Parts: sequence; structure tokens; C-alpha cells
Amino acid sequence: MRMTSALVTALLAATSVQAASVPTLPDCPAKPNCVSSQATGNHRIEPFKISGEAGMAYEKLRNLLVARPDTKVVSADGTSIRVEFRTMLGFVDDGLFVLDAPAGLIHVRSAARLGYWDLGKNRSRIEEIRHAFDEIQRVRR
Repeated sequence: MRMTSALVTALLAATSVQAASVPTLPDCPAKPNCVSSQATGNHRIEPFKISGEAGMAYEKLRNLLVARPDTKVVSADGTSIRVEFRTMLGFVDDGLFVLDAPAGLIHVRSAARLGYWDLGKNRSRIEEIRHAFDEIQRVRR
């Protein structure tokens, strides 16, 4: 089948729009103090799975983060939430949650600002938030 140049152009434009709509997170540094749902290897952590309507699930996550005593929401809009997590020792870790509604996911990244090793704190914190998020989705449908 032979395609016209207009059709090829339209297909390429649709593909680039589709690719551009997939949210991307910053890469993790080459230190073991970062986790990301878009990383590979030891930095990899699963994204949050949305059950139900994406916007409502995203709002539930935002409310959960606001309520955490160790978390300060730095900025939030319709598709991303930036937070600062403060450890008991006073260290600050940066968190980012990005809505990928078409995929039914919320991508997540959490990384220590300073140091080399975080003793697994970023991973354990994100898993704690995931557990609370899953509970909220189950209970408040």
C-alpha cells in the first residue's frame, strides 16, 4: 500500500503528540538514594495504579500527601504534584507524582537531595504512600 505524503505527515504528527503526552520524570542519579517508576535496575519502583476515574484518584493522592506530617506540597496542578519529604534527622528528599491518565497510572520519583545512600528511605516511604493510596481507593469509591 502506498501512502501519500499528507498521510505520512498526519501519522507522524499523531505519533509525536501521543509520545509527548506521556509524562516523563527526571532520571535518577548514579547513587542509590533515588527511586523512579520510569527507571530501570535498582532504581525501579512500580507506578501507582489508578482504580476508577483518574482525576478523582489523583485528587485522593494529593489529599493524602497534604495530610502527611513529613510532607510539604511545593506545587500541584492537574497533572503533577511536587513535594518535599523531611526525615526525622532533618534531611529533605524531593518527590514528584505525575498523572498518566490514559495509562491509568501515577508515575512517581523520590530522591534524596544530599548524600549518597538513604538506607532505603525513599523506597520505603513511596511504598508506604502506595499502601495508603490503595486503601483510600478501595474504601472511598
